[in-house]
Amino acid sequence: MFNDMPRFEARAFLLLLAIATFLFGWLLQPFFDVLFWAMVIGVLFTPLYRALHESRGLGSNLSALITVLASLFVIILPLAWILYSCAMEGLLLYEKLAAGSSSLADSVDRVRETFPALLDLAARFGYSADQLKATLSSTALAAGSFLAKNAVVFTGGAAHFLTNLALVLYISFFLVRDGRTLTALLIRALPFGDHRERLLFHKFAGVMRATVKGSLLVAIAQGTLGGLIFWFLDIHAALLWGVVMTILSLIPIVGAALVWVPTALFLISTGDYWQGGLLIAYGACVIDLADNILRPVLVGRETKLPDFLVLLSTLGGFTMFGMDGFVTGPMLAVLFITVWQIFMEECEEGKGQ
Repeated sequence: MFNDMPRFEARAFLLLLAIATFLFGWLLQPFFDVLFWAMVIGVLFTPLYRALHESRGLGSNLSALITVLASLFVIILPLAWILYSCAMEGLLLYEKLAAGSSSLADSVDRVRETFPALLDLAARFGYSADQLKATLSSTALAAGSFLAKNAVVFTGGAAHFLTNLALVLYISFFLVRDGRTLTALLIRALPFGDHRERLLFHKFAGVMRATVKGSLLVAIAQGTLGGLIFWFLDIHAALLWGVVMTILSLIPIVGAALVWVPTALFLISTGDYWQGGLLIAYGACVIDLADNILRPVLVGRETKLPDFLVLLSTLGGFTMFGMDGFVTGPMLAVLFITVWQIFMEECEEGKGQ
């Protein structure tokens, strides 16, 4: 088409196309999270839609509706309940600290009785027992205040959450029902070559399924296991710490150990030897083992990314995109690798001709 147009008209139309696309993207920018999670649901639950529509013979609208409702009850509502419970525990923790609880001061005294050398060493660096108590209290109070403020935001933003949830489910319905048509339309519209675009879409879908299905399941498993052992050891706010471990488990390699290792060392330093020892053994043999077994099975085989690249892309994704980064980070890494693979393969084919 562009070959039949004068050069100036072709360039002017391409400029108009770029401006229109930019403005439309800018218009949708406030709904990035909504569109992103609708796309995630569409990719994850499309196999269920096809099973209902093609294998069971249900209508396309009914199959899409059942699929979207399944995503609501399997993923969205459980996660919303966990986050709400976490926010409430954070609020209770802040209220307890603000009321002047002496548990932190008691813990410092117990460390002095169990390991007096530690406090003597801290005193040499200018930190007396009283200073440590004050520092711990102010830090805990600041952390509790942060949790309390977010709890208020979380509960007060219920209307906003429900509006976004309705938009996610509404858009997911069409993405699930018309996924093949939309994919074919994008392949037709994009100017990168149909075979390249099909490869990119295939890679993106695989990475999204592997990352969400794999990383999220691994994180939930580790957070659940960590929360259970905290509850068994009667550690305060076990659900809150379980959610924290779930979030940290989205970061490869380090993950939940950032919570249970300091907690175990704290228990040992305060004289709770068997609780601290049990937590170390459980963390190393159960929590970390879940990561080592599940992550390669659910994530590694599908993404085929090196461990260091998964770590860097996930951390970079968190920095740039927030919680969405555990998916968008690896996807950008796969885009980078796939584009370069296509480039190198086509260069080698060109040299061979």
